[in-house]
Amino acid sequence: MSIGKILIFLGFSLLIIGFFVQIIESSKMNWFGKTIFDFYYEGKNIKFFAPIGSMLFLSIFLSIIINLIIKFYK
Repeated sequence: MSIGKILIFLGFSLLIIGFFVQIIESSKMNWFGKTIFDFYYEGKNIKFFAPIGSMLFLSIFLSIIINLIIKFYK
């Protein structure tokens, strides 16, 4: 498979995933961004948000999904 086809497939996959996240986010994913390791600081003139827990959860979830897809196609 050529690199062009792989990039097109990845781009289309990200588009579809983003579409579904937008739909689901509004109703069922209110907890995302509010996990135990998400850091939020609000000072007098500054707001800082670092979603470390959410990024960790998303990384583990996507790693599992990608590994399942790779094993399925081998």
